[in-house]
Amino acid sequence: MAWQLALLAVLLVISGFFSIAETSMMALNRYRLRALVRLGNRGARIATELLAQTDKLLGVILLGNNLVNAAAATLSGVIAIKLLGQEKFVLMIATLVITFLILVFAEITPKVIGAAYAERIAPRLAYVLKPLLRILYPFVWFVHLFVAPLLALFRAGQRGGESQRLTTEELRSLVLEAGQFMPKKHHSILVNLFDLDRITVEDVMTPRARIEAIDLDAPTETINEQLSTSHHTRLLVYRGELDSVLGILHLRKVLRLVQRNEFDRAALEALLGEPYFVPASTPVFSQLQYFEENRQRMALVVDEYGELKGLVTPEDIIEELIGEFTTTAPALPAACEWDKDGSALVEGATPLRELNRKLGLALPLDGPKTLNGLLLEHLQDIPESGVSVKIANVPMEIMQTQDRVIKTVRLFRPQIRDALADAA
Repeated sequence: MAWQLALLAVLLVISGFFSIAETSMMALNRYRLRALVRLGNRGARIATELLAQTDKLLGVILLGNNLVNAAAATLSGVIAIKLLGQEKFVLMIATLVITFLILVFAEITPKVIGAAYAERIAPRLAYVLKPLLRILYPFVWFVHLFVAPLLALFRAGQRGGESQRLTTEELRSLVLEAGQFMPKKHHSILVNLFDLDRITVEDVMTPRARIEAIDLDAPTETINEQLSTSHHTRLLVYRGELDSVLGILHLRKVLRLVQRNEFDRAALEALLGEPYFVPASTPVFSQLQYFEENRQRMALVVDEYGELKGLVTPEDIIEELIGEFTTTAPALPAACEWDKDGSALVEGATPLRELNRKLGLALPLDGPKTLNGLLLEHLQDIPESGVSVKIANVPMEIMQTQDRVIKTVRLFRPQIRDALADAA
């Protein structure tokens, strides 16, 4: 009797081995496994080989597990008959007891452990599973003769590496969850990289109203002053109206004219480069590739009617990835920063993406691109100074309007403004 109980215990342990092997191998993170293989972990390499033939791996595990469970059930019946006799209820009791023992000690507990510590357990169990697969391969092959037609019938054949391919959204989720394992700046760059396919040049461009450009019809003194005080190396040149673009001027070429005392309007116009126009809906990633392939440094953004909306440079796109770094542009007002009282005074022409990034807000980006546009769309009218609204849980107070445009707005940090309201 003692040896039968000991054999039953051994069978339960073997069944638990197959259960923990099945769960740990199937729950194993394939990317961590590949990392272990690159580090030279032999167990990880064997596990990778086994997972490359998942149908055979599962075949040997399930074959062994079911044989052991069947043997344990039979043995438990023999033990129960010896202990309690040959009454009908004895086999029922034996069935209930062995079912309980298998569930607790050979199924649930091993599988929970296998799922929790898959990366530690699977490479070690692979040393046992590989020779076991060789030994039991004839039986696995025979069973597979009947399994293969069923898999083909349900079109559930082994998909190999395709089942492990991740979509962009899945990769984005992985990066978001892995933020604690990498420097904050690296994490931010990777997250921004996934957004490039969603962003258009309209989202990152310098708006029309903020373009620094030269009007060839302006007085010579005005043109000279603009050239001498410009913060940019390339300037848009137009005649009369901003939509009448003549070309792009590189200031380095102008210096040569000045040195030779040949500077005049005609000579200036002769230096202009051909303007390059792009639709406002162009994805920024495609635009960045074009800049790189064609060595362009500036593109003029136009709407569906061909009217100029703004301009975009490689720096504008790169800043979406790594943050602001340009030193040639004039410093923006210390807007986009919360004051001690929890408010921020910003210009109406400030892009919403910039506000969201710098102030940690969640203003909607699927409509207007600037704060001025967002307020006008929300109010359906041109407001007067002193009007207050709340958009996306952000309280705003319009401070100044001019020429049908909202010039300055005071934003309030949401939690601070709500706390003040609750106190009142």
